[in-house]
Amino acid sequence: MCIPCFISQLACCCGSAACSCCCNCCPKIKQSTGTRVMYALYFLLVTIICVIMMSPTVEQQLKENIPFYSELCEKMNAGENCKTLVGYSAVYKVCFGMACFFFFFAIFTIRVNNSTGCRAAIHNGFWFLKFIVLVACCAGAFFLPEEKIFLNVWRYVGAVGGFIFLLIQLMLLVEFAHRWNTNWSSGVTYNRLWYAALAFVTLVLFTIAVGAVVFMGIYYTHPEACLLNKIFLGINGSLCLIVSLLAISPFIQKLQPTSGLLQPGVISVYVMYLTFSAFSSKPKETVTSDGMNTTVCVFPFNSGTESDKKIVTAVGTVILFACVLYSCLTSTTRRSSAALRVCRNTEPETEVNTQIFRHHMHVDYYDEEKTGAGQNVVYDEREATIYSYSYFHFVFFLGSLYVMMTVTNWFHYDDHKIEKLLDGSWSVFWIKMVSCWVCVLVYMWTLIAPMVCPKRFEA
Repeated sequence: MCIPCFISQLACCCGSAACSCCCNCCPKIKQSTGTRVMYALYFLLVTIICVIMMSPTVEQQLKENIPFYSELCEKMNAGENCKTLVGYSAVYKVCFGMACFFFFFAIFTIRVNNSTGCRAAIHNGFWFLKFIVLVACCAGAFFLPEEKIFLNVWRYVGAVGGFIFLLIQLMLLVEFAHRWNTNWSSGVTYNRLWYAALAFVTLVLFTIAVGAVVFMGIYYTHPEACLLNKIFLGINGSLCLIVSLLAISPFIQKLQPTSGLLQPGVISVYVMYLTFSAFSSKPKETVTSDGMNTTVCVFPFNSGTESDKKIVTAVGTVILFACVLYSCLTSTTRRSSAALRVCRNTEPETEVNTQIFRHHMHVDYYDEEKTGAGQNVVYDEREATIYSYSYFHFVFFLGSLYVMMTVTNWFHYDDHKIEKLLDGSWSVFWIKMVSCWVCVLVYMWTLIAPMVCPKRFEA
């Protein structure tokens, strides 16, 4: 078993064969899925390296636990204690290399329609060779001339790309809300209990949203301070109420019969989350009371200990990069790509019903390779690709820029540490606040677009 497994892995790393696990008990995997997972692992690996580069704690641990650390840094020409390999400039260079890697493949895979061609073979295989190319791109960025000019220019390129990626995230959320409502509404055909489930989830979502408004109204406002918090909490709460009423209005129901309260419930919860996150990201405000400075409009249950801050930062970092990977992987499917263009999905509703509620009767007619020693691979793209290769790499390109800007705290990069990822800064506050409004506007556009552009939405 070991020899056939070794041969199959060698063919995956240095050839065009699809990657699979060596364990026979693993379920079969589609080639399209395995390829996207491998690129996601590349992305995650570089992201972890960037987080390490921004962490003085990790740097100190390396100094204490690696023998001859200073001598090793000098031999690598990395400066005293490897100063050139840490900090925001190192993260910029590594992310530049990763962005170049994905941008090259975005150009290289334009108009690839199936997996039988040479370019598709390179996209789906040769993983070891591509890993070497990725490492070379990241390492080569440290040898770019005119470092100061590069960092200044690349910072603004990263900001633009990060904003575009953030917009894609918001559009995906809206698409997810519409899909969730459509699928559960379709379930009513098979079981009336789906109505009860739909109503229960909608009630829970709006309860969370209203509870968040009350919570922030109590703890994140103050009679003598936090004026922006009062204004934006009122604006965002009003916007959630407006889109909720718009979704169930008669003229929207006429054009979109599946429109209901579930979608605005999802949007309202996300907007309240972003609002809470923005308030938490804002620099702390203080008021003078009885001759003492008191910090106001902060999370009431934060003990302020270093261990608590580390836990919050770790959890926040994991959630952040999980969202990035989800956006990169889901935005490249044919259905999500169509949703990002804000057009009606041409897939019949009966087909959706069959996929969701009669999935056990579905059969895949794809070529399957039985390796005999490990996981079987289903080659599902020989006739047509499941997702756009070029767009897939372009989204990862944007994701690289978004990670770069987030890890370095956007425009507040000087003396920034990954341990301070959730600390306050005005740039993060405004980015999250604007994201709230963009999310609401995108959802409102999906509601009124059939009236504005009726021909585009004809089935």
